[in-house]
Amino acid sequence: MNDPAGTRFAVRPYGDTTDDGMVQVSFTLPLPHGSLAEGAALQVARQMGMDRPLIVHARPIGTEFSFFVVYGSVVHRVELDSVHVVEREYPLLSAQEVDEAVHAALGRDLVVVGACIGTDAHTVGIDAILNIKGFAGQKGLEYYHSLRVVNLGAQVSVADLVGRAEREGADAVLVSQAVTQRDAHLANVRELSAELDVTFAGRTRPLLVVGGPRFDPAMAAELGADRIFGRGTTPDDVASYLVHALTAERSGRADAPQPPAAQRSAV
Repeated sequence: MNDPAGTRFAVRPYGDTTDDGMVQVSFTLPLPHGSLAEGAALQVARQMGMDRPLIVHARPIGTEFSFFVVYGSVVHRVELDSVHVVEREYPLLSAQEVDEAVHAALGRDLVVVGACIGTDAHTVGIDAILNIKGFAGQKGLEYYHSLRVVNLGAQVSVADLVGRAEREGADAVLVSQAVTQRDAHLANVRELSAELDVTFAGRTRPLLVVGGPRFDPAMAAELGADRIFGRGTTPDDVASYLVHALTAERSGRADAPQPPAAQRSAV
């Protein structure tokens, strides 16, 4: 929606015509497929704020569950002034620029230790960022001459990851989490952050960088992470952030990221 000056200040979903509020949602109910399940699905849709919802697809899942796709209009409107997102505050650098910046700031390789922690066995995300083959046509961090990468793989315990980070002298710990049942990804990151604080008490704590499709980048401070990356993140984004965060910290700039639980010391 536009104000008289043409500035967009609020939006509604778009379906058939502008500002009609039409949305399509899908969900599963723990009911056998039938009229009762369809009636319950319409009630769910109405309670979600959908006006005159229509079931456009329904099918049984086994004998005890039903899957639905429902179409209808919602009254909800989002004021854009109330939307807060994490914007990238650093430039994207080429591999050469990363290498030059790291060696100029540190005079050595930047050490990155990565893993999937807990019971998470999904290595696609961490491998996309760390492995030389990379992601979306970009080489992973192993490709960079200035980075020394230690990829521990999947189902690594928090204690093992922190211990390895300490032994390797890690500048950054990268964690990918795809398993999200019962908010396991949130609990795992909080545990990791707390363990890093204890292990590196009185010393420079490695940057904690977290990635996964179910994370909200705005939750970094709440989880004790320095940065959270969501879906679509590429290796150059992560490498550029590491350069920004570590060089800002060591130069004492005001925009250097501050750890949520333990204040870093200058190196």
